[in-house]
Amino acid sequence: MQAFLKARRHHLQGLLALAAATGLSACGFQLRGAGDYAFKSLYANFSSTSPLGVELRRNLLGTGRITLLSEPPQMAQADAILDLLSESRQQVVVGVNASGQVRELQLRLRVKFRLRTPQGLTLIEPVELAQQRDLSFTETAALSKEIEQAMLYRDMQTDIVQQMMRRLAAVKPLAGPAPKP
Repeated sequence: MQAFLKARRHHLQGLLALAAATGLSACGFQLRGAGDYAFKSLYANFSSTSPLGVELRRNLLGTGRITLLSEPPQMAQADAILDLLSESRQQVVVGVNASGQVRELQLRLRVKFRLRTPQGLTLIEPVELAQQRDLSFTETAALSKEIEQAMLYRDMQTDIVQQMMRRLAAVKPLAGPAPKP
């Protein structure tokens, strides 16, 4: 009798595992893939030495679907032009102790960009993306806080680059020239 119950329990566990696997496969979960872009070539005016520019370049080239142009004479050949209008990093003191020592900082990263065609048609109006993070601070751990600050800026930068990539992928396909009658 115990062998029968053990076999039945094993059989039920198998059915339960099969039901769970079937349920998960039917939920519609799918990894985020590379987006489809309305342009094949992109001229970008961002600095190749800025950390944001390096990460944005890596993400654009990593799609395998976009030719990235960076030399000014190539601008007219591009399907679209990405203008990085501004990039700023700020540290704002938001908390001090009774003796006036800094106890909390707020780190801010703001990026403003737009997307247009070489003919001047605006595809993405100028938009500003902003991120902020709070950072507690103590003078006794200044070096570790400096490292933490760099990590927080890198995290904000990655988030902004991903937002930019999603916005670029959301641009509708460019209309070709109007047919001649």
